[in-house]
Amino acid sequence: MDYYQSLGVAKTASAEEIKKAYRKLALKYHPDKNPDDKVAEEKFKEISEAYAVLSDPEKRQQYDTFGSTGFKQRYSQEDIFRNFDLNDILRQFGFGGGFRPGGGGFRTSNFRSAGGGSPFENIFSGGGMRGGCGGGGCGPQPTRGEDLTYELQVSLEDVLNGTEKIISLRHQGGQNQNVSVKVPKGIEDGKRLRLSGKGAPSQTGGAPGDLYLKVQVAEHPVFQRQDDDLLVEHRIPFSQACLGTSIEVATLEGKKFNVKVPAGVQQEAKLRIKGHGLPVGPIGTRGDLLVKIAIRIPKTLTPEQEEAIQALAELDL
Repeated sequence: MDYYQSLGVAKTASAEEIKKAYRKLALKYHPDKNPDDKVAEEKFKEISEAYAVLSDPEKRQQYDTFGSTGFKQRYSQEDIFRNFDLNDILRQFGFGGGFRPGGGGFRTSNFRSAGGGSPFENIFSGGGMRGGCGGGGCGPQPTRGEDLTYELQVSLEDVLNGTEKIISLRHQGGQNQNVSVKVPKGIEDGKRLRLSGKGAPSQTGGAPGDLYLKVQVAEHPVFQRQDDDLLVEHRIPFSQACLGTSIEVATLEGKKFNVKVPAGVQQEAKLRIKGHGLPVGPIGTRGDLLVKIAIRIPKTLTPEQEEAIQALAELDL
C-alpha cells in the first residue's frame, strides 16, 4: 500500500494538506455513511492507517526512507497506531463523540490506541463490522503494560563487530528480569532498538509493554567516528612534513599499515585507508579510516635545534 496514493497527496505534501485530504476521505468513507458497504469499510481502514503514519513526523520519515516494504518490516500494526487517537481526530472533523451500534453502524469510542494496538482490532472481525460492546454496554478492557526506555551504551568495537548485551530490568515489586538484546553492526548513536513484550507487565491482565533501548556510542580514546568513517590523528615532526616519511597506523581491529606521507604535507591533511572504517549497516560495506596529520612543533629547542631553525629561517623556510 502506498500511503500517499491512498490519501491522494504528493510525497511533498505538508502536514495540513495531509490532514485535509484525510478529512475529505473520512467524510466520504466513514462507515456510518456507508452501512454494510464492505468496500467503503476497507477504504476507511486503509486511509486511517495511511493518516496514522503520515501525520506522525517520525513514522513519516521512516516510511519515506525505507519505502512501504521496509517500513512494514520495522513497524507492526501495533506500532503504526500507537499514540494515534482516532476517536479524538474524528471529533475534530465533526463526527461527534461516538455512534451507537445498530443499523450497520458502530461506536467510534471503540477506536482506541491507549493500549498501543490497532484501533480497528475490536471493530473489524473477519472482514465484517461489529459493535465492540454488547447490549449491556462496554465492560473494562485489559490494557497493555507501559513501554520502558533504557539507555544502552556500546563501544566502537561493538559497532564494528556487532554484539549481544544482557540488560537487567527491575520491575515494580522488586522483580528483576534479565533480557538479551542483539546490537547489529553499524548501529548509529541515538538509534532505538525495540524488544516487543519486554516492557512493564500489565496490571489488568493485558499484554506487557515494549522495551526501547536508546543506543549511546561511547567515546573512544583513539578513534573518532565520522558517519561510517573513522578518524585517527598521527603527529609527525616538522622535518618529516617537509621531507616526507612513512608511518605505521593501526586500525580499530588491530591491523597495522605502513602509510606513505608525501613531502610537503600540510597540517590536518587526511590520508585514506579504504575499507577500514565502520560497517554501513548490518550487512553493508565498510567506510574508510582517515589518518589526520598533525605537525608536531616543540615548545622548547636545544641550542643545536635553535641554530638549525635560524639557518632555515635565513633560507626563508
